[in-house]
Amino acid sequence: MKHGMKDLQSIKQRFGIIGNYVGLNRAIDIAVQVAPTDLSVLITGESGTGKEVFPQVIHHYSTRKHGQYIAVNCGAIPEGTIDSELFGHEKGAFTGATESRKGYFEVADGGTIFLDEVAELPLSTQVRLLRVLETGEFIRVGSSRVQKTNVRVIAASNVDVPQAIENNRFREDLFYRLNTVPIRIPELRERGEDIFLLFRKFAVDFAEKYRMPAIRLNNEAKNILLSYSWPGNVRQLKNITEQISIIEQEREITPEVLRSYLPDYTGNKLPVLMKRNEDKSFSSEREILYKILFDMKSDMNDLKKLVFDLIKREEADLDFHESDMGTIKNLFGRSGHHADHYSGTGSKKAQDFSVHHDRSNIQDTEEVVEESLSLTGKEIEMIKKALEKYNGKRKMAAQELGISERTLYRKIKEYGIEL
Repeated sequence: MKHGMKDLQSIKQRFGIIGNYVGLNRAIDIAVQVAPTDLSVLITGESGTGKEVFPQVIHHYSTRKHGQYIAVNCGAIPEGTIDSELFGHEKGAFTGATESRKGYFEVADGGTIFLDEVAELPLSTQVRLLRVLETGEFIRVGSSRVQKTNVRVIAASNVDVPQAIENNRFREDLFYRLNTVPIRIPELRERGEDIFLLFRKFAVDFAEKYRMPAIRLNNEAKNILLSYSWPGNVRQLKNITEQISIIEQEREITPEVLRSYLPDYTGNKLPVLMKRNEDKSFSSEREILYKILFDMKSDMNDLKKLVFDLIKREEADLDFHESDMGTIKNLFGRSGHHADHYSGTGSKKAQDFSVHHDRSNIQDTEEVVEESLSLTGKEIEMIKKALEKYNGKRKMAAQELGISERTLYRKIKEYGIEL
């Protein structure tokens, strides 16, 4: 079901949606198209983009519009009471439960529930939610009786849900069940001249609220408004517009005044490339392995050169100790070459070769062999260095190594590294 421009404008007016950005219009169109169905919807977007409006649009244009609409901020409810809030509880189910209580899923039977910040739900509650989505069944806290409910679930999240799955904070099966129809709300910095429309609307609203002339921006200030990154999105723009409206005496806002309300303003929206102080920075686990292998290859070349020098010195009538020849055999055996080429079959003197004049060189060589040829040892060493650098903070160490915190945790357990 496609909607013309007239319908789109009426939807925007009804729900207070301001802007003409194509991504915003697309989100509204999807919301209206999916509304008549009972499909689950997952709304994603940064904090402050206005995600809470779209569940209202879906509910209004659905067959459930005369039923209950309940919005629940999952991040604002304590973990110990979230199950009771959503599914209800029986009298005596826990301390303070002096009477039975219906949960939101029971109250909203036949209607719509909007679960904002759904990624903040505890894993145990996610299991209960998945059961409701799949079977329509739930059990009150402290009860064993299964109850049925017919509720349309719309969820929203401002975090990267796939990353939360990777970090074992969100169930993958629940994500796919909620994400039947995804709707992405664009960030304010993407929306171009929509920023001016929003600023003007907020300025007029606050002028009426505080009974004063509306503030306006000169051309240079407009450029700053457009180039700022707006990490807090529409919510941040609204708050700053209100602050300026109240605090500033002059109604025409200059670049200097506007910049004073944007302390982190950098003058452009391009991402800043952060240069690490350390040379050893990697973007992926694969690059760590490449680096290790490169270092190993370099070490091997140095070792081969050293051994060839020793072979040449054999011709100068130096003696070879058996243990030293064992080291060379070990070296070439590991690297895919044949040490025999340089031992008994090559020269009798090689078997008796003994370095009297520079014994320490042979010992150093043996130590380098052990260090350079151990891929696991290199990896353990790098992990320990990263952990030491950040005083055992795994998150920072993982970022330094260019791997996920989950991968780092697995390797710490695998190698038995003590923090």
